[in-house]
Amino acid sequence: MAHAAPPRAGGALVIAGPRLVRWGGFAGSVATAGTAYLGGSGFARVPSINPGTLLSGQRGVLLPVLWVLGMALLITAWWVGRHAVPSTRWALLTAGLWFLPVLPFLPLGSADVYSYACQGFVQHAGGDPYAAGVGGSGCPWLGSVATSWVDSPAPYGPLFLMLAARVVAVAGESLTGVVAGLRIVALAGVALLAVAVPALARSRGADPARATWLVLACPLVLIHLVSGAHNDAVMAGLIVAGLVLAAAAQPETPGSARLVLAGVVLGLAVGVKATAIVVVPFAVLAALPGPDRRLRELWRPAVAVGGGLVLATVALAGLSGRGAGWVTGLLRSGDTVTWGSPPTAVGLVVEAVTGLPAVPVTRLIGVVVLAVVLVLLWWRARRGDAITGAGLALAATVLCAPVFHPWYATWPLAVLAAVRAEHRWLLGLCAFAATLTTPAGYNWALYTRVPGAFVVTAALVTAVVVAVRRRVDRRVVA
Repeated sequence: MAHAAPPRAGGALVIAGPRLVRWGGFAGSVATAGTAYLGGSGFARVPSINPGTLLSGQRGVLLPVLWVLGMALLITAWWVGRHAVPSTRWALLTAGLWFLPVLPFLPLGSADVYSYACQGFVQHAGGDPYAAGVGGSGCPWLGSVATSWVDSPAPYGPLFLMLAARVVAVAGESLTGVVAGLRIVALAGVALLAVAVPALARSRGADPARATWLVLACPLVLIHLVSGAHNDAVMAGLIVAGLVLAAAAQPETPGSARLVLAGVVLGLAVGVKATAIVVVPFAVLAALPGPDRRLRELWRPAVAVGGGLVLATVALAGLSGRGAGWVTGLLRSGDTVTWGSPPTAVGLVVEAVTGLPAVPVTRLIGVVVLAVVLVLLWWRARRGDAITGAGLALAATVLCAPVFHPWYATWPLAVLAAVRAEHRWLLGLCAFAATLTTPAGYNWALYTRVPGAFVVTAALVTAVVVAVRRRVDRRVVA
């Protein structure tokens, strides 16, 4: 049932607000669709990746003007709309309306969908996408794959490879058909989010209409999950669905079949991207009522969730015929070097100042910091909100990982949107991330690598200093 927002002062504004938000965002979507038509990620690899080419050729300045206008309208409508959502149904219909204009056109924001296509081709042909890149696979669409992925093994789990292979089997040699099929897979993930996010919000006592709006109307979802067809849509949908199942388990029967099913669903999420594994310990906590969960009470839900996870993982390994080989592909997922990843940004600054190859070292430090942060978040969530802990764990993974891509910000957003507290820093990150790519998928962080690294490092140092000072001030007051 849709939950109507409470009435507010200024009735005319309440009536006009949702209307302006809906159609203002739709205008932004139409402008964005125009950029997909004029210069989306095409079927042929572009030899030059200089963003300056956006201003040349027959397109003139129309392409960048439409892109900036579309982004401005979408971000503004999304940001303002979080205070003007009358119901869950309204949020779903509005987000769906925004999705429609981009569906008939080329993918926006990246060319990853073509990598998915060739990896699906290899899987369908009986090859091993984890053994090597797609360069020597005989994939008929190799000319569409970004050069950075031609020689890289697939970094995705067996579930997604099986889905991509099935799309290739149905579409045949039609690249248009394969892209459409992969977009349908991504839309299925978005649909799962549309069901799971409001359900999770209700279980946490949060407004399901607002939660639905924050996730589905986010410009990152339209650009990268719907248009770009990223598999993050499926992973995020499965993560939220798994958390819903875990949180809905009966406290008196913590080892129930519902918890096993939660583990299976989370195992499927890991079968898309291994990142989802960080949520599993928090799902165990979510199965027990808070705020004080004793360690000796956790073994039963841990066995149930863990058993479901293992069951799904083993089944996927067997059905795909790849065993555990997909783990090796993760070793090549950090090939991109930009300031989007704070550990990488710090390494770039050290390299610029000293000339020493510091990026591998700072990335390793980032992974160690992430491990410590995840443990601390889990220990804190043991006496607090496990769902918030899961969302923060995903956020920490995004910020400490060796590589950051804009669509990664949708991971924590899908979970934290369903809690009562508003994490404005995350909303700001999502708004900023939506501006980081061009329609054809060029990442601005690649062309501002060193200056951007100095800015991110300075911001990181400032954030640490502010956090330390606040902690000291609290101790002094206490």
